[in-house]
Amino acid sequence: MTVTGLDALLSDTGRCHGRRIGLMANQSSLTASLEYSWEALAKKGVRIERIFSPEHGIFATEQDQVAVASKPTAGIETLSLYGDSEASLVPDRSLLEGLDLIIFDMQDVGSRYYTYVNTLALTMEAVSGMDIEIMVLDRPNPLGGERVEGPMLESMFRSFVGIFPVPVRHGLTAGELAGLYLEHAKPDLRLTVIQMQGWERRMLYSDTDLPWIPPSPNMPTVETAAVYPGMCLFEGLNVSEGRGSTTPFQISGAPFINPMELADRCRSFGLEGVLFRPTWFRPTFHKFAGEEVGAIWLHVNDPQLFRPFATGVAMTAALHSLYGEHLQFLREVYEFNDTIPAFDLLTGSNHLRTAILEGRDVQDILASWQEEESEFRRRKQAYHLY
Repeated sequence: MTVTGLDALLSDTGRCHGRRIGLMANQSSLTASLEYSWEALAKKGVRIERIFSPEHGIFATEQDQVAVASKPTAGIETLSLYGDSEASLVPDRSLLEGLDLIIFDMQDVGSRYYTYVNTLALTMEAVSGMDIEIMVLDRPNPLGGERVEGPMLESMFRSFVGIFPVPVRHGLTAGELAGLYLEHAKPDLRLTVIQMQGWERRMLYSDTDLPWIPPSPNMPTVETAAVYPGMCLFEGLNVSEGRGSTTPFQISGAPFINPMELADRCRSFGLEGVLFRPTWFRPTFHKFAGEEVGAIWLHVNDPQLFRPFATGVAMTAALHSLYGEHLQFLREVYEFNDTIPAFDLLTGSNHLRTAILEGRDVQDILASWQEEESEFRRRKQAYHLY
């Protein structure tokens, strides 16, 4: 069984005693016996001065892009790092003063979009020069640590869904990402990563024997995490990404979709490791709430061959070719950005949206970032801890 960074730290908490500690945590911050990190650390005599909670709140009670209130957790002052403005994403220096250690312990899902590690990056920037150590309690990348997929983030498209200079599927753990960001942004701080034991890069989450605890309200299963790098793209379209269903991101649809037609088109791309099942569903909230929508349900039948980002791109291209008069790339405010379309923020540039609108061949589109993938696959080895 894989031992997480939290459980590894709990075996010897000496480095935390006498420290003034802030803890960045949520409901995924658990020991192998499902004890919350703040409770387990307290039993070891470690004093947590305050907890910082991410998007969705400490118990993942809030939906996406919903401001989270600050309220105590188990008697510990708890401060939200996701409010109603972009400024709320960064801990105020007044909240950091008096601390000399910030511990980060949250489950990431291996996609550049996922905001918890972006909260870590913003915090690394905020503590620069304050003589505060950042300690990352490492956890598995549920997609494994070998494969990478998708284009790199272009700097002008930096946002809360894209801070790290990595592909969409990056193949790094949170601790490795922190090491990469320390070199990239060069914040003035001390970084410590408490490594896992028994984790190897080839491992998927199912190989770890760790229980999956939903780190956010629409990440209920490991299967959700597997498809997320591709299906999160639909957040930038007038297509439901499955919020309001019991299988978000695995199912997606819109009223203008003919499921049989779309499934046939998706199958024609020859994508490996995934089956496309035509169906219908009725979202209970979010896009098209209460409406019956034509949909595709993704079934991953070989996780090692499955390319989630390529699948999401191919499906988007199919939607445009079949339903171009209905499909829209949304331009409403997305994660506090009101100038760049959400799809571009997610993909890290405007190149992919442009290629789809121009009707370029899907295989040519998918091949367009292979050099970036190869270069990052080589470069990321410098940050490997496992």
